[in-house]
Amino acid sequence: METATRMTVKEALELIVADQDCPALNYCVNYAKYALGLSASGQLAELRLQLLYTVSNITHWRAGKNVKATKEQIKECREVLKAACK
Repeated sequence: METATRMTVKEALELIVADQDCPALNYCVNYAKYALGLSASGQLAELRLQLLYTVSNITHWRAGKNVKATKEQIKECREVLKAACK
């Protein structure tokens, strides 16, 4: 039986940064990069705010020809980041 592993918040942010050439991510890449720095420094209140910005800016991110992430990765990334904002 195969168990599905869920990506971490850091992995979700890194996925966004890795796909930074996707036009649908525009400002989101900068929010994700900043959030990665905040997660390393332990500034949780500011990190949550950056995650909210990131989630609101990935609404148009879809799998396609110019996108490195798969449909499943994008879906999981959204779910992980939304859950982290709560």
